[in-house]
This record gives sequence, C-alpha cells and structure tokens, in this order.
Amino acid sequence: MEVKKLTQLLTAFKDGSADLEATLTSLKHFPFEDMGFAKVDHHRALRTGYPEVVFCQGKTHDQVIQIFQALEKHNDSILLTRAEPDLFAKLRKIADRLLYNETARTISLEKEEREKTGSVLVITAGTADIPVAEEAVVTAGISGAKVTRLYDAGVAGVHRLLAHNDQIQQARCIVAVAGMEGALPSVVGGLAPCPVIAVPTSVGYGSHLGGLAPLFTMLNSCAPNITVVNIDNGFGAGFCAAMINKE
Repeated sequence: MEVKKLTQLLTAFKDGSADLEATLTSLKHFPFEDMGFAKVDHHRALRTGYPEVVFCQGKTHDQVIQIFQALEKHNDSILLTRAEPDLFAKLRKIADRLLYNETARTISLEKEEREKTGSVLVITAGTADIPVAEEAVVTAGISGAKVTRLYDAGVAGVHRLLAHNDQIQQARCIVAVAGMEGALPSVVGGLAPCPVIAVPTSVGYGSHLGGLAPLFTMLNSCAPNITVVNIDNGFGAGFCAAMINKE
C-alpha cells in the first residue's frame, strides 16, 4: 500500500468518513497478504518507495494471476518480469491497460501517468544483448526514470560508442549490458562521470561459459565507478539505476 493511500485511509477514519470496521477491513492484509503459496508484500512501497515486483518464471499462471490481483488493489504501478505471451493474454482479460514488452518479457501497469525524471542511459554491446537491456529499461521507467537507449555500441567498433559521448556525460546513471568478453562497462566507466551498472549476459561462444567470462571481466574492471549485477539481471540493474537517478 502506497503512502498516499495509507494516508487517505487514516485521514478518512480520523474525520469520520470511514468507520472502524471499514478501516480494519482495508488494513486486513497490511503489511503482507498470506496466500498460502506466496506472501504478497503490500508494505514494500511504504518502506522503500517501490512496490513488490513479480518474478513469473517458475510460477503457474494461476499463481501469478492471484498475486497480480492482490497487488493491483493496493498499487498504482505493477511490474511482472520473465513473463511469456500466453500469461499476458490471460492477464489482459483481467486488466486491459496492461502493457507487454515482448523483448524484455515484462508485463507492466501504470494506473496514473507521471513525468519521468533524470537521465538513465542503457547501453548494449550488441544486438543480442537487447532483451536483458530492455528489462532494465522497463524497470527503470516504471520506477520513475527517464530512460534513453543506446544499442549495439560495443568495443568491436568503439567509434559507435564515442559518437554518443554527450549522452554519456549527461547521464545520472548508466547501465552497460554486454556478453562475449564483457569489455563494454570498462570503456564506459572510463568515460562516464556517473555510476555505471554492469550487466553480464549469457550471450557468447563456448569459452564464454554462459556469462561467467563477462561477469569476471566486469568484476575485475579497473574503472572505480562500476558495480556489477548477476548474469542477465536486467531487472536488478534497472531498479538500482532508478534509485541512483532519483537522488
């Protein structure tokens, strides 16, 4: 439950427009709702400013739908990650304002339009890294950040990156997404005056080891403004970027 809604609820009880029973009913599932298979955290938005996000992979469609319906009652924005098209088709029948980003595999809902602020720049080394980057874009965007994309600008043709140095200099936070050897974040880190969140992807040939090679490269970068998230974790990168951008 967001701070605004909680404030409205308590104010209504205080001024007498809502009775005790109605107020207690509204607070029944606060701070979390135990659904048996999941404990939906309605308190998270109040604690952190951001509502709970649903990771769909590994859950049944029915479980995701029930979690979504619980969250939808209390939150103005909802994000579901690692979601497939058939799940979206089922959820869309419940809430027709839902948006699906097929590349990112995200389902999102924003009940109220709000101005996006700041500047988060999401860069990929190659086109194959875009799915992970798009997850970061959607996550940062629904969290309130103004996001710009810069795709296919890796070190195999570093002039493609340098041509956009103005954008790099103006960003509050950069998400650098790369597979193969994972060199992109180090180059970006050497150019950028802001934090760089490095995201290794599972894109590459055999010795790439499913993302371990770029992960180790990024962890060993000499650029001091780089932090690293897990392999293919566009969500984590986008979330942290939005929080940095908000400061």
